[in-house]
Amino acid sequence: MQLSNQKKGIFLSLGGMLFITPDSLFIRLSNIESWDLVFYRGLIPFICLLFGLLFYYKKDFLSFCYAIGFAGVLNAIIVSLTNVTFIISIENTNVANTLILLSLSPFMAAFMSLLFLKEFPKKRTWIAMIFCLLFVIFIFYDSYGAGRIYGDIFGFITAFLVGASAVVIRSAKLVNFLPSLMLAKLFTMLISVYFVQSLNLTGSDIYIIPIMCIFMVTIPLMLLTLAPRYIPAHEVEIFFVLETTLGPFWVWLVINEQPSLKTIIGGALIISTLFIHTFMELKDKRNG
Repeated sequence: MQLSNQKKGIFLSLGGMLFITPDSLFIRLSNIESWDLVFYRGLIPFICLLFGLLFYYKKDFLSFCYAIGFAGVLNAIIVSLTNVTFIISIENTNVANTLILLSLSPFMAAFMSLLFLKEFPKKRTWIAMIFCLLFVIFIFYDSYGAGRIYGDIFGFITAFLVGASAVVIRSAKLVNFLPSLMLAKLFTMLISVYFVQSLNLTGSDIYIIPIMCIFMVTIPLMLLTLAPRYIPAHEVEIFFVLETTLGPFWVWLVINEQPSLKTIIGGALIISTLFIHTFMELKDKRNG
C-alpha cells in the first residue's frame, strides 16, 4: 500500500514521540552529573548513527554527508544546543514544567515558518499561540515563586530550538538530514567534553544510559528528523503533546514527582488548546 506524504509524516511523528515519552523518567533515574549525561547522549547516538549510515550508504557515505549542505550544518548546531538546554531544564525544574513548555514548539515552528518559509499558519493557529503564551506566563509566575524559573527558561529555549530545527529541515525537505543528526551528536560531545567530571558508569547507570540513548534518543530523533520532509514543521511539533501528557505520568508513576497545582492547571489548558487545534486541523483536511 502506497502511503501519502501526510500519512508518512504522521506515522513518523507519532512513532518518534511514542519512543521518546519515557526519556524524562530515565534522565531522573540516572545518577551521573548533567554534563556527563549530555556527553553520553551525544556519544552513543553518534556511534549508532555512524555505523548505521555507513552500513546503509556504504561507499556513498561521504557524499551523502556532504550533501546536507548549509542547512544540515545549521540543523546540527541547533540540535546540539537543544541537547544541552533540555538537560539543563530537566535538572532545574519539574519534568512536567519542561515538557509543557516543550509543547510550545509547534507554535514556535509556525511563527518561524511564516518568517522564513512563507508558510502562513491559519488564524486559529495564531489564536492558539496567544492562549498558550498566556498559560505559559501563568506557569512561569508559579515557578518564579518556587525557585524553578531557571529551569523553565531553558525549557522555553528548548521549545524554540526544537521548532527551529523542524523549520530548517522543512526548508530543505529534499535533503536527507540523518547525517546532520549524526553531526549534531558529534557537536554535543565536543560541547560537553570540556565540562565532564567522570565517564565511569556504575550501578543501574550501566544499563539505564545505553537504553535511554538508543531507544529514547537515537530512534525517536531519526523518525522526527525524517517527518518534516512530508508534512509542515508545525504539524510535526504538535505531536509533542504526547510527551507533554505521558512524560510526567511515567515520572509520577515511578518516582512520585508531582507537579504543582498551577503547573497542572496551566498544562491542562495548553494540552486542551493543542488538542482542539489539532482536531480542527484534521477535520479541515478530511473535509478538504
